[in-house]
Amino acid sequence: LPPLPQPCANGAAAILGNVVYLAGGQSGAGLESAMDNFWSLDLSQMDKPGGELAWKPLPTWPGPTRAFNLTVMQHNGFDNCIYVISGRRQQAGVEGNAGMTPLTDMYEFDPTTYAGKLKRGATEQEAAEAAWIQRPDVPVCVMAGTGIGIGQSHVFVFSGADGSLFAKADELKDAHPGFPKRLWAYHAITNTWIDAGELPANQVTTPAVQWGKDIIIAAGEVRPRVRTAAVWRIEPLRYKGAFGAINSTVLVMYLLAMVGVGVYFANKNKDTNDYFRGGQRIPWWAVACSIYATMLSSITYMAIPAKAYAQDLVYMAGHLMIVAMAPVAIYVALPFFRQIDATSAYEYLSKRFNMPVRMVASGLFTLFHIGRMGIVLSLAALALTSVTPLTPVQSVLIMGVLCLIYCTLGGIEAVIWTDTIQTFVLLGGALLCLVLIILRIDGGVSSMFSTAYADGKLHTVNWDFSLNSYTSTALWVVLLGAFGQNFSSYVSDQAVVQRYMTTPSFKTAARSIWTNAWMAIPSALIFYGMGVALYTFYKQHPARLSPTMNTDQVFPLFLSNEVFVGVAGLVVAGIFAAAQSTVSTSMNSTATTIVTDFLRPMKAFKSERGYLHAARALTFTLGALGTLIGLLFIDPSIKSLFDSALAVIGIFMGVLGGLFALGLLTTRANGWGTLVGLICGALVMFCLPYYSQLNLLMYATTGIATCFVIGYLASIVLPCQSGDLTGLTVFTMSKAARVAAEAG
Repeated sequence: LPPLPQPCANGAAAILGNVVYLAGGQSGAGLESAMDNFWSLDLSQMDKPGGELAWKPLPTWPGPTRAFNLTVMQHNGFDNCIYVISGRRQQAGVEGNAGMTPLTDMYEFDPTTYAGKLKRGATEQEAAEAAWIQRPDVPVCVMAGTGIGIGQSHVFVFSGADGSLFAKADELKDAHPGFPKRLWAYHAITNTWIDAGELPANQVTTPAVQWGKDIIIAAGEVRPRVRTAAVWRIEPLRYKGAFGAINSTVLVMYLLAMVGVGVYFANKNKDTNDYFRGGQRIPWWAVACSIYATMLSSITYMAIPAKAYAQDLVYMAGHLMIVAMAPVAIYVALPFFRQIDATSAYEYLSKRFNMPVRMVASGLFTLFHIGRMGIVLSLAALALTSVTPLTPVQSVLIMGVLCLIYCTLGGIEAVIWTDTIQTFVLLGGALLCLVLIILRIDGGVSSMFSTAYADGKLHTVNWDFSLNSYTSTALWVVLLGAFGQNFSSYVSDQAVVQRYMTTPSFKTAARSIWTNAWMAIPSALIFYGMGVALYTFYKQHPARLSPTMNTDQVFPLFLSNEVFVGVAGLVVAGIFAAAQSTVSTSMNSTATTIVTDFLRPMKAFKSERGYLHAARALTFTLGALGTLIGLLFIDPSIKSLFDSALAVIGIFMGVLGGLFALGLLTTRANGWGTLVGLICGALVMFCLPYYSQLNLLMYATTGIATCFVIGYLASIVLPCQSGDLTGLTVFTMSKAARVAAEAG
């Protein structure tokens, strides 16, 4: 490895990804040579042809020089950051021990902010000013101490020298009592320090090292110039509150009720029209609740409060874009589905283009929802483990098996009515919890808003229109990205479109879409409000945070420790409800597409009863497969469920949205050109996470645009015979046909 830019002793380093950051130290034998150095070494250059390793000097922290500091990496809710903590320096003009100045200050460096500012044209000084932030001082000096990041947002400092006996070290010698045995914990999201209690030992001037799930502290100094050979292993223990018999009873009663709904509707399914479309007899308000519950998965139920708790409210504008999407769904897409009396959304594609486009789109949708089932189940399970006695595997199996029972038996009617019940459980539990969190905040609502405002948690709009703002949460990115996501969901997602066809008429379907859209406003206020309230509560009570929890578990953590008996059972039922509504919808909609888009065109069965049996068998099989994937996807290292969901939805559903945009909004696009656009769009989307810094919000919109542009151009280059387009595009549907569709 290359030498340092200059001699440096008694500094400290941390690694973030492939980059080593070295901060502080002294260039000579005396403390007067304490430094303000901040260097980085990118180890990824070792693997690149012609790559040359070199230390890069970076802008330093805005505070004084130091040696014997701590350098630690941790996530602050937005990005992985480097923290420079404590240390000591020599007071100017004072020689010897009397001039030693212990430091308690701490500084945070955000490499993402620094690189982003440089890309946007900022000067080195401007980028440094944005990237370096002074954080709250350590309660005492911890120079030469051992520090390390624990979990997703805590920094543990295993004490250090506080400097109180520094001038008396030579005088005391063997009578020196040793360094303070205190554990200090810093939480990088709420920016708070706590005294975490006594330690059995304090070994300074040695690093703390992660080894599996444990931390190792080997050797070090126990008092001035006295070293030890002791090795300590620190095991972070996961605290879990008692769920209790009452909470368990509430949860079990809810789960049994959902199975009862499936059994009730089992005998009502006489054919696939009943199984897939509920005989088109379901009331609009139940369909509205079902669409809402489908779109509001367990990811949303836990991830939105966690996102607002860890960051701010800039994503809220995107959730309100559902209201802007409703007219497009009603007046652009809905008439076409009602006109062709679709069971599968992809029937439209075979009429507009050709059968290969329909089958590829249907297959892509099926793969997406099988994966989505696994993701929803696994992420919900991770949160539930912090509240219930269940393990992640047990949680996945319970949710998956119960969905298999009631969804396989009852079909879409059971799914919609369970979704309706789950909507009331979801919103009722969330609203109750918001009230309970506010009641636990010292100072109530006024304190919540004042704290949140002072700490930037009420920041709602990012007015960034620079050339590189596509990588940020700029307002245009949030709005355009949310519109693309909602367009893909409400126009091309079989899970949503299928519900349009379960109501008796166009008007009732339109009413369900509008109702679902307006429900997004109070739900956004509730869930984002919960995040702000949770931040304020834990800012006031940081000792109640568990260092072993994921950030997405902050809401379940509150349920586990802070609410009344029975309430936790109700809200955990809501989390189960959110997961089950999404999974059951995926099971039924994927079975619908396979039967309608593959088996019926191939005339696989001679009777309607054969297709009904196939539908039930496919529902069970696909649900079982999604449950198995859920067991494989359990990953506690995920930083944000919200970000994971954005990536998966954007990669798969964006391309499908582009297909429907080509069909509905153009007359030039043809079957083979559209197929080229579909394939190219899918390739682009799968490469996007690896070769682009595009914000995750824009994935769906990028998929729509890529498929649309390439498909349209390919249709010009590869002309083919188009069928009769009458009634299949917005330009060729006559007023009479639209009136007929809206009347049907």
